[in-house]
Amino acid sequence: MLGRLRPETGRSSACGSLRSWRTSESRRTFAAAADPRAYRAIPDDRDFGLFRTQCDSEDGWTLTYSKSGIVVWVQMLEGEKSLHKIKCRMDCRDVAADTLYDVLHDIEYRKKWDTNVIETFDIGKLTVNADVGYYSWKCPKPLKNRDVITLRSWLPMGSDYIIMNYSVKHPKYPPRKDMVRAVSIQTGYLIQGKGPGHCSLTYLAQVDPKGSLPKWVVNKSSQFLAPKAMKKMHKACLKYPDWKQKHNPHFKPWLYPEQSTLPTVGLSELSIQHADSLENIDESSLSETKDDRAEGSDEDSVN
Repeated sequence: MLGRLRPETGRSSACGSLRSWRTSESRRTFAAAADPRAYRAIPDDRDFGLFRTQCDSEDGWTLTYSKSGIVVWVQMLEGEKSLHKIKCRMDCRDVAADTLYDVLHDIEYRKKWDTNVIETFDIGKLTVNADVGYYSWKCPKPLKNRDVITLRSWLPMGSDYIIMNYSVKHPKYPPRKDMVRAVSIQTGYLIQGKGPGHCSLTYLAQVDPKGSLPKWVVNKSSQFLAPKAMKKMHKACLKYPDWKQKHNPHFKPWLYPEQSTLPTVGLSELSIQHADSLENIDESSLSETKDDRAEGSDEDSVN
């Protein structure tokens, strides 16, 4: 299956384009997730390597969930009550790495299986393996829903893959009145091939929700919402090959960039989305709604 990454349009083309962006500025892209004010551009190999190291490391993380092949850790950040990191890992013994990679990229399929999504679309492309997009999602009631504009980049590495993003500002997509504009400081996926039809997925996220959240939100995210989301993703992977055969099966611009119809976006059109430039809202006193409490345990069925 990895043969789909043709040298002229797949891995070699993507990596070559990515390396062409290695200026003195771009090397500082993700140099430190702890410094969200740092200048960022399109990530290079060193940035992908740093992200992979963070995914693999367990130092400084607190285990909050471990069951049925899914593990969740959190890392609280000193002095920042609303900020924390979350890391989830799932072992998929019946899913190939390239299938999971396709599922994470396929925006039309995400609209089918991601029940948290409100709206998502691509805005434009920067290189063959970097683009800008919009994503809004449902938050646990009674919290306000959030949205982000992110610069996303990806890198195939043999049987492993990385997809990661961070928040940017785009002049045509300012914050909306009906949403709280959140900030992705660093978010991404590491897919590791473990053999034929077997892979693992690590999800790492540090997002500023732009507001003071009640403690129950953090607890629910790590102990219920994150495991449930991973289970949904696993089921989506199992169904994807059949779904894709019926829905434009040869269209995969993340593998074949010549298929992309997105307009080109220049880096000059984008700027870093600093968290302190957005409105903060205080939701720390909000209580979980009765309907949400009755949602059930992490053993709920995932459709």
